[in-house]
Amino acid sequence: MKKLKKTVAILAVTISAGLAFAGLVHAQQKTMSIGTGGTGGVYYPLGGAVANVLSKNLPNVQATAEVTGGSVDNLKLIGTGQSEMGFTMADAALDALQGQDKFKNNKVPLQALLVVYPNRMHVVTVEGTGIQTMADLKGKRVSTGSPGSATEVMAFRVIEAAGLDKDKDMKRERLGVAESVNAIKDRKIDAFFWVGGIPTAAVTDLAATPGIKMKLIDHGDLAEKMNAKYGKLYSPSTIKAGSYPGYDKDNSITEVWNLIVTGDKMSNDDAYAIVKTLVEKKADIVAVHKEAESFSLDNQSQDRSPIPFHPGALKYFKEKGVGG
Repeated sequence: MKKLKKTVAILAVTISAGLAFAGLVHAQQKTMSIGTGGTGGVYYPLGGAVANVLSKNLPNVQATAEVTGGSVDNLKLIGTGQSEMGFTMADAALDALQGQDKFKNNKVPLQALLVVYPNRMHVVTVEGTGIQTMADLKGKRVSTGSPGSATEVMAFRVIEAAGLDKDKDMKRERLGVAESVNAIKDRKIDAFFWVGGIPTAAVTDLAATPGIKMKLIDHGDLAEKMNAKYGKLYSPSTIKAGSYPGYDKDNSITEVWNLIVTGDKMSNDDAYAIVKTLVEKKADIVAVHKEAESFSLDNQSQDRSPIPFHPGALKYFKEKGVGG
């Protein structure tokens, strides 16, 4: 009987030690929420790939990609501590850091982890709307992006640089890219703005729709005017012919870089491990979306990001002889 009691006692100690160890492991497991965008864009699939790569390669990290309205939402989620990381366009991030525009009196302390890829502004319409140039948007029904997105931030700046008034010169809707595509197919709107990677799934869907001829409106000449007012954030670029089904000519556009950012709480060790993993496991992310080709060391320069790099990220870049 004594022997049995002793065995039970040993078992109890072993089990409680095992549970304590499991609790310790569980306590060390970090959950990281990554703010992305709507399901029709590029942030969402890319964010899913980033979350998978981090969860697979960092033993103590469980990362998840969250569907959001986009950059502005992601920055606000970081500000309130609901997300550890988020995708954002450089212009919206600068507004958050400085407490401007949609972040008036609500500064978000931000640090950049990685410059990821350039976001291209698409000004999209279809044959039959009479829209050939930016000036032709006057009097039309136009979507300028969902309320929590950086599409809206940049669309307003493009419209302003074109000499139009976003409130008086057009009937404005606030739709995400997938909703915009559905609305233009149903002839409920005449044009929409969308800033994203190439290809964007929803725009591909529109271009491939039988009986509809998609058109992209040139506006690359407006970058200089936008920079004169908002700082050197934008550059002229091109959506190349063939980027979308049946689209056979180059489109002159404005672009801005995307970043993955965090707040002021992430440790140097975590930032270092995350950045190292994203750069070195880039091929796994490219397999999901080719814009991840830009997750490269040669893009990690501070002039592409108005947000200061996290010290942990800088440590990795320095080891590799780049960045900052």
